[in-house]
Amino acid sequence: MSAQVLTRLCLVRHGETAWNAERRIQGQIDIALNAAGRRQARAAGMALRAAGLTALFSSDLQRAWETAGLIGAAIGLTPQPEPALRERDYGIFAGLTYAQAEAEHPEAYAAFAGRNADYAFENGESLHGLYRRVTQRLQQLAAQHAGEAIGLVVHGGVLDVINRFVRGKPLEMARDFLIPNAGMNWLELRDGVWRIVCWGETAHLSAAALDELPA
Repeated sequence: MSAQVLTRLCLVRHGETAWNAERRIQGQIDIALNAAGRRQARAAGMALRAAGLTALFSSDLQRAWETAGLIGAAIGLTPQPEPALRERDYGIFAGLTYAQAEAEHPEAYAAFAGRNADYAFENGESLHGLYRRVTQRLQQLAAQHAGEAIGLVVHGGVLDVINRFVRGKPLEMARDFLIPNAGMNWLELRDGVWRIVCWGETAHLSAAALDELPA
């Protein structure tokens, strides 16, 4: 009998941005880290120095890419861009606070808050579309690096669908987990079976991190 192959993946949400602090929806608008976000990214890098990562991948949006660069500098890896790991395209909601989105687009917001997985924002993307895009690339990267430990720097919406993918939970289910800025989320893949080792780990951060909203 062949030995089981264990693949480990550390998924890190990008550090904080000014728009995170304002509870403003970023989507695929390219926002930079703020000072707190850069501190968080450096802390994540320090915490990962002994993790044995062999490769580092990142969404190419600036907040993730800058986070990955700071992590990579600490662990001696050059990030590789992965556009498929970008945040969900929130269409007409992008740039609005959650309160503004609800006030200006009440019917659309109800579909969004209710996790209607088929609902695609005007000029945006549905949960089903995001899920297909992200999980396909996640599985490809895991297969390409079987038996290794790799890092991926991603976004709150990306982590939202990955958590459900690994647990086999419906996209429509209300979120029962946190997605903090610069939080670490470790997954394992062994002979085709995924599992979460730890989720939303923030012990490496000196201050509380903002959670992805809404829950």
